[in-house]
Amino acid sequence: MNLPNDPIMLMSYLNTQLRDNYPSLEELCKSMCLDEAEIRAKLETVGFVYQPERNQFV
Repeated sequence: MNLPNDPIMLMSYLNTQLRDNYPSLEELCKSMCLDEAEIRAKLETVGFVYQPERNQFV
């Protein structure tokens, strides 16, 4: 699976996946074989952080 390279598009894609298919970022990353720390770091560069209580990046 090729994820969007642009952080804004990545955030939008991940939030859609989290909303529709996964109960947590951890589950999404396990299912898609993604490095959770890498995803968090990339999105933090543009100000997005994962909020588990909302199950989304904001």
